[in-house]
Amino acid sequence: MPTVSPVDDVRVPDDVTNLGAMRVLITGAGGMLGSDVRQAAEDAGLVTIPLTRAALDICDEAAVVRAVSAARPDVVINCAAWTAVDAAETHAEEADAINRAGAGHVAAAAAAVDAWTIHVSTDYVFDGRSSRPYVESDPVAPASVYGETKLAGERSVACAAPGRHTIVRTSWLFGLHGPCFPRTIQRLATERNELRVVEDQIGCPTFTGHLATALVGLAQQPRAGILHVTGSGACSWYTFAKAIVAASGLTCDVVPIGTDQYPTPAQRPAFSVLGSERGAPLLPDWELGLQTFVSKNMGVTA
Repeated sequence: MPTVSPVDDVRVPDDVTNLGAMRVLITGAGGMLGSDVRQAAEDAGLVTIPLTRAALDICDEAAVVRAVSAARPDVVINCAAWTAVDAAETHAEEADAINRAGAGHVAAAAAAVDAWTIHVSTDYVFDGRSSRPYVESDPVAPASVYGETKLAGERSVACAAPGRHTIVRTSWLFGLHGPCFPRTIQRLATERNELRVVEDQIGCPTFTGHLATALVGLAQQPRAGILHVTGSGACSWYTFAKAIVAASGLTCDVVPIGTDQYPTPAQRPAFSVLGSERGAPLLPDWELGLQTFVSKNMGVTA
């Protein structure tokens, strides 16, 4: 199906405005997740209106209103976000402008044209003190500025589009279209003989190609409220790194260390495995996502 890229004053050509296929507007369409969402939507036969950050800054409320009003989508999938966890600690206002205010702008503009909003959130809304997977109804308690701004974004979306939104919490994203943990490990493993990687933080690595398919499925069959959608299985960063090195055919040693040996500006949840009590879409195992990533990413460094 056609792709519409309304950059010039966000106008939509007449030859696609009357197509019967579902119309999906994607914010952050040039990013790691947004790129895969665009491809998954096109593979599903949907009309896509992909807006990169250059085409639409979601912090600009008036621009968001103009873009969504012109495109008149059936669904808006918001993939735009501040994702630099550590930098958020010293750039709280900028992170908040995107993750809270921007998310609210997108949801409000979507609601104004009767479109459904799918908003992507994070496991970092939890403090990581649980000993079992977090489900959708568990109390939230972010331990970082990033987590706080993402939680505020969830609430902005819910307030701006009551009854017409899906908030998808996911975790440890990696994919083919941007910087990510596997790509960094691949690069470092070619430069060093040993990597020291944290083993006392546990989560669910999630391949963006798999998540994108689930998001498009939710666009086609919307479900209101919060859903937890991650790669199946859980591991530590250390286990993840060892798997990356092995799958990539590299010989670098991977050594486990504790969080106290690798201090960061932002506190990470020690345990942020997500589960679902609401029958959320099940994604393939994270190791299958890693296999796909490695097969398509060998020789690429970042």
